[in-house]
Amino acid sequence: MNIVVFGAGSLGTLVGGLLAREHAVTLVARDPHASAVLDSGLSVGGEFDFHVHLDATTDGTELRADCAIVTVKSFHTDTAARQLGTGEFDGVLSLQNGMGNEERLASHLDCPVLAGTATYGAVLTEPGRVECTGIGEVVLGGRDGGRSVLAARIGEAFSAAGIKTTVADDMPRRLWEKLAVNAGINPTTALARVANGALLTGDGSELAAAAARETATVARAEGVSLSDSDAVAAMRDVADATAANTSSMRQDVEAGCRTEIDAINGYVVARGEERGIETPVNRTLAGLVRTWEGEK
Repeated sequence: MNIVVFGAGSLGTLVGGLLAREHAVTLVARDPHASAVLDSGLSVGGEFDFHVHLDATTDGTELRADCAIVTVKSFHTDTAARQLGTGEFDGVLSLQNGMGNEERLASHLDCPVLAGTATYGAVLTEPGRVECTGIGEVVLGGRDGGRSVLAARIGEAFSAAGIKTTVADDMPRRLWEKLAVNAGINPTTALARVANGALLTGDGSELAAAAARETATVARAEGVSLSDSDAVAAMRDVADATAANTSSMRQDVEAGCRTEIDAINGYVVARGEERGIETPVNRTLAGLVRTWEGEK
């Protein structure tokens, strides 16, 4: 399969590297990373130890492939969609954080857009090298739920490359569950500057759980069956499985970069307001992170 990974930062580069063991992959990335990969290939370390050669470019326009995988930050989704819209793809898969990305991609593209989640941990340590900090799973399927022939085809391609993959028919619920996980873990660890495992006990655990519960409440108002207990359990399971990891939002804060707070806790607050649901914990976490962003 010919695959484009659009937005090859940490996660995108890792996924692209894993796929390149079996498929023809092009990374759309920034320099100097793109140039390093093009010149010398990609080294994948951490939980893996291999080197692959694949294509790389800084120009995401007029590309053609069987599948494009989008891994840009949520606030770059519209830009990615416009560039991808100049190319030709059988389908596009979002493996992004936050909510609303699939709809925004679909508004610019003529091909089907799939939803997905990825729990692999990744850190781009230098141009041309990515470290896998935790082996996880990719889940993908139709963004509105139900069976998808395209999702099954792409899932087979992922599995063939040795990536643990599940093709699901309940992606709306899975996306809201992932949102509950991120709403609890990301801002809490970013503000406290702690590893994910710090949220397994104490005040941080209770704060993250409250954010997850509020997210589940909004999900149910949106017609998605997600209980408070399932949302909290998912958040704690991820915190436990990635205990030593640095969350993506903490990485952004420590790097002085813009975060995805608007597509995570901010999304919960906005949807809650539309449904008449108070989300004070998510509102506070979002407000604190936005205050930091305004001062950086």
